[in-house]
Amino acid sequence: MILWLNPVTGVSGDMLLGALLGLGAPLEQVRAAVESTWLPGWRLSTEQVQVDGIAATKAVVDVEDTSTERHASELIARVRQARPEPVAKLATSANRAIAEVEGALHGQHPDDVHLHEIGGLDTVVDTVGVAAALDALGVTAVHSAPLALGSGTVRCSHGVLPAPAPATLKLLRGAAVVGTDLQGETVTPTGAALLQAIGTRFTPPPAMTVQDTAYGAGTRRFPQRPNVLLATLGVPLGTGRAEPMVVLECNVDDVTGEVLGHVITRALAAGAADAWTTPATMKKSRPAQVLHVLCRPEQEPALSGLVLAETGSLGIRRHAVDRRALPRRTTTVTVEGHPIRSNTAPTTRNRSTTTSRRPRWPSAAPSEPSPPKPSPPAPSPCRRVVERTACSPPLCLGFNLWVLLWPRLIMGTALG
Repeated sequence: MILWLNPVTGVSGDMLLGALLGLGAPLEQVRAAVESTWLPGWRLSTEQVQVDGIAATKAVVDVEDTSTERHASELIARVRQARPEPVAKLATSANRAIAEVEGALHGQHPDDVHLHEIGGLDTVVDTVGVAAALDALGVTAVHSAPLALGSGTVRCSHGVLPAPAPATLKLLRGAAVVGTDLQGETVTPTGAALLQAIGTRFTPPPAMTVQDTAYGAGTRRFPQRPNVLLATLGVPLGTGRAEPMVVLECNVDDVTGEVLGHVITRALAAGAADAWTTPATMKKSRPAQVLHVLCRPEQEPALSGLVLAETGSLGIRRHAVDRRALPRRTTTVTVEGHPIRSNTAPTTRNRSTTTSRRPRWPSAAPSEPSPPKPSPPAPSPCRRVVERTACSPPLCLGFNLWVLLWPRLIMGTALG
């Protein structure tokens, strides 16, 4: 599924959560994900409100511990416990992004950062809740119109700062934004961190068949426009829709397998869609490998530099390709007590749409059998005699020597 956002008044964690719940994300499933973090004293509910004549869903988050100051590492440790695993991964990424930008601003390691305004336990509910709602809706791609930024100033523990706040601006690196005459903060650090963590692409509405639309309500009210976040859920237009991609290639004949494996791992971690090698024969009949990296056009400069730096190659080729990919989501089922992850995607055959499910390796791999026990060594003639006749060890030793020497005695007699 594709999610497209139109943040005409900005975005916050609770606005995004409200919009996703309005699109049909099951509230109980979202609550279960938050419960899995063992967060004490919290409540999550929804309200249907009218914002300047627009019906919107407001996510209402209440926590008993209203302190907004705590170490970022405490929030990260909490959201890491969320289940299922994809929810924990996304929520951890968002909270980690906040810790990293705050650390960069204050010259601290992310693990030592003490959060002030966004250190509340409601941040756990917002980040885990959004991650769980996206997982429940099967969202695989998020697109957004430019983010509307406010102006003026914001008041925080460090005093009066220009809007947007410094941490928010750092979190918006690479995002498309547009200035407005709205006063104050319109994009919160939590909202910006979530958009970064889910890999939001800032584009016009992508080609899709619209399934549903909802509005997430914000808390503030603006005289110029309704403070709501428009969210549209859709499926890609047909299976023939192709996505433009770039394949980067270089031939290497002096790089070890360990280095190639390292380069592939780094390329995938840097956002490449895929990376692989194929065997080849180069000049002078040298065996070599062709390294391939598949990526989006905007990722080409960074990944080209990575490949050149890690392989020592003196050049790299590129060619444009089109990729057709089915929307998919990862689910987990339990089979005989073992969690099995699988990819689920719609497939079209004979004008009818069905769902294809493929278990993911290695979670679906059979358990490795226990190594066979080594066979006991064959008993010596001495031991066999002891066991059968219960003879004494000295007698057994003499018998053993006779067994070893009698062929030589016979041979010596025959030769003599």
